[in-house]
Amino acid sequence: MPELLDAAIQRPNFVTFILLLLAGLYICVSHPNLIKKLIGLYLVQNSVIFYFVTISAKEGATVPVLLDPTRPVQAEAFVNPLPHVLTLTAIVVQVATLGVSLGIVSAINKRFGSFDEEAILEKLQ
Repeated sequence: MPELLDAAIQRPNFVTFILLLLAGLYICVSHPNLIKKLIGLYLVQNSVIFYFVTISAKEGATVPVLLDPTRPVQAEAFVNPLPHVLTLTAIVVQVATLGVSLGIVSAINKRFGSFDEEAILEKLQ
């Protein structure tokens, strides 16, 4: 157990990622309110984006732009651009998903008069 604590102290970004993920999952599972469920999903998505940003960081690296194409490429001197591209894509998808979800929840509220999952299920039966 002390080894786990030492690893957590050395990598606080991963601890933050796990805490955000668990908080989002807890909110999604425990609250019957649809808006709170969307907030929980938003936290889960943000934790994954935070994870991508964390794993893409590399100390002492630079952007992968070759100024002199005749010089041999040293791959360890460059940052991998793929996590950054995935992060931008995830942010765009997150905003679009949240907008559509809020529209659906708003339509559900207009039809059933509640954001509570249990009250909506009762009216459906």
